[in-house]
Amino acid sequence: YLPLTATNTTARLAVLRGIMRTHGIHAYIVPSTDAHMSEYISERDARLGWLTGFTGSAGTAVVTRDKAALWTDSRYWTQAERELDCNWELQRTTSIESIGMWILKAVSAEGNVSLDPFLFSIDTWNRYSRALHGSGRTLLPLEINLVDQAWGDQRPLPSSSEIYSLPTEFTGPTPWQEKVAGIRQRMEQHARRPTAVLLSGLEETAWLFNLRGDDIPYNPVFYSYTLLTNTTISLFVEQSRLSAAARESLRSGCPGPLCVELQEYGQVSAHLRCYARGNVTVWLGTEYTNYGLYAIIPQEKLLEESYSPVMMAKAVKNAHEQEMLRAAHVRDAVAVIQYLLWLEKTVPQGQVDEFSGAQHIDALRWAQEHSRGPSFQSISASG
Repeated sequence: YLPLTATNTTARLAVLRGIMRTHGIHAYIVPSTDAHMSEYISERDARLGWLTGFTGSAGTAVVTRDKAALWTDSRYWTQAERELDCNWELQRTTSIESIGMWILKAVSAEGNVSLDPFLFSIDTWNRYSRALHGSGRTLLPLEINLVDQAWGDQRPLPSSSEIYSLPTEFTGPTPWQEKVAGIRQRMEQHARRPTAVLLSGLEETAWLFNLRGDDIPYNPVFYSYTLLTNTTISLFVEQSRLSAAARESLRSGCPGPLCVELQEYGQVSAHLRCYARGNVTVWLGTEYTNYGLYAIIPQEKLLEESYSPVMMAKAVKNAHEQEMLRAAHVRDAVAVIQYLLWLEKTVPQGQVDEFSGAQHIDALRWAQEHSRGPSFQSISASG
């Protein structure tokens, strides 16, 4: 018996376990993140959801040769009970220590515990490493993602929508070239004189080049990495998706230190490996950089801070950006006031439920000038 809300994962787990056996792996850890540590992810990156049937935004799964468990926090316990089938044990905690304890019981000594290093933050990797340290189990980074292999051609395709330049009426008088010059100045002023900054957070690259996309629902970003050095700029992105205006803007400084060299998104590891062989120091923000990229750079060539200089610069809004923020809030307030008035009139007639209410406020917001949609799915409740 399965509730209608649960997904039958028997076949999916069988395929994954077959692939695990091929690679000699005894346990495989699957997170809910993407390679950029994004708060929201695209359908293509929803590996945890596909494997388990659980659609909450935060969780971790571990699959062994004969067991499978999901860890999630109290927001999602009821949902997980309804969405998981009987192949899964629900663990009502999120601590890495508890995941480690479960793995130590489920996997015999000398066993291999594997994960995709490009889906784990530096801090999370280190905590798993500590949890298994001295236990005889090996933490094995595997650059081939086993869930992707199991998912096969059923996995959603990457986004093909256009990456576009944000009009100057929104960015204000700060062209991207000025932002790049500001970051290079910070590099020169830093005591360690880094030779490059690596950007992994999707909003970092979007902000730096005044570009936007819609690869992830509710977020105006696109999949990319940037390696900015004293003299070069490498943008790793699917080039065919750049609008003509965006491409022209990025190439306007060629040749020269403000020329953006466009490289394919998947080339970032190879490029970084090659760059890290030189006499270099790479500055990165550990909050958004995955362990896979971090491990490519020798420790003595790393300059680590919680946030990159781009993330710090982005946090300080110029006068024009502040004006735009206020104007956006005024437009949103108009939509909310229209909604409250509509509720007052229609609720007494008994025709409104939470869902139709959420749909109506979304429509009112969409009707406002410059709307690109809500920043998260409406959370609508009454009573």
